[in-house]
Amino acid sequence: MITEVFARSILRKHKKIDSWFLTHYGMNLYRGCSHNCVYCDGRFEKYYVDGEFGKDIAVKVNAIELLKKELDPARKRKPIPKSFVMLGGGVCDTYQPAETKYELTRNTLELLALFRYPVHILTKSTLVERDMDLLQKINEQSGAVVSFSFSSVDSNISGIFEPGVPGPGQKLEMIKRLKQAGINCGMFLMPVIPFISDTGKMIERSLREAKKAGIDFVIFGTMTLKESRQKDYFDAVLEERYPELISKYRNIYHGGSKWGEASHSYNNTVNAVFNHYAEKYKIPKRMPLSIYGNIIGKKDRIIVILEHIDYLLKLRGKRSSLGYAAYIISGSEISEEELKSGCSKLNGINMAVGKIIVEIMETGTSGLYNDLMYNS
Repeated sequence: MITEVFARSILRKHKKIDSWFLTHYGMNLYRGCSHNCVYCDGRFEKYYVDGEFGKDIAVKVNAIELLKKELDPARKRKPIPKSFVMLGGGVCDTYQPAETKYELTRNTLELLALFRYPVHILTKSTLVERDMDLLQKINEQSGAVVSFSFSSVDSNISGIFEPGVPGPGQKLEMIKRLKQAGINCGMFLMPVIPFISDTGKMIERSLREAKKAGIDFVIFGTMTLKESRQKDYFDAVLEERYPELISKYRNIYHGGSKWGEASHSYNNTVNAVFNHYAEKYKIPKRMPLSIYGNIIGKKDRIIVILEHIDYLLKLRGKRSSLGYAAYIISGSEISEEELKSGCSKLNGINMAVGKIIVEIMETGTSGLYNDLMYNS
């Protein structure tokens, strides 16, 4: 059921730049999602999506009116930080079926083009093709990235767990068309579904097909199961379609986790498998600097590169304090001059990390970062 609602605001500001999407701002033009993916954590009660998730959709009919005010640089005392504006994620897909009627996403892209903001879209839908004209315009002006979410590239698995979504083959074809139009594309291979799409064979197949389609980067993640509504819904489907896996799920999801993560040993094992095949096919495991480098500011570039290095080191089973250093910097009012000196005044920034920061300030990148991202 569609319900039209009036929102108080649309833009949602993050505490710091998001190093997956390279954004300071996201938005939900809709609440709820009729794609009805079985594993979606949008069902979780604390996300406050009213009604029956997967069927009841709230449409923020005043979204464009609000966004025009919120995005207009002339109305802001302080400019929006330089980064992509995020469309998608959260508790909805902005290209879900309701978009064909309301066109909130298309109208948002028109505003982003008007104010010359770059955009990063995350979707599971091929409806994005409708807006190719606007995406090309934005890409020429300031930059556009379109990322597609997959749990696998197997159409049978997708049919069970993503009943309202175009099949993976259609999404891969859409990636090819976007790439032909000069638009950068990412694959969010997440969540892989335990004991179903998380095997070496399945992960390799997904990355191989993504590489053929021309993907620029891949973001990988395992599945979370938050207690109550999300877990109950998933468990019901699992019991119906894969009852033999129930005991295995109990072994890796112990409950009590705030975010519903699987056990560390499971995550470490699956992440190692992903890392092996991502390196085999030479696919960057975070958005490459060549895509976002001219879009974000110097301080944010340091935060993002440090977080990327931290992730890439941990993916190889190594310890790293660079993520913590990025967190410290993001919460500080440090100046560019202090950044050039390696943040020596900030607690938690040691000499080794300071050298990486100075290198980024002087060259725009880091040798360690380049080795981990491109020379695996």
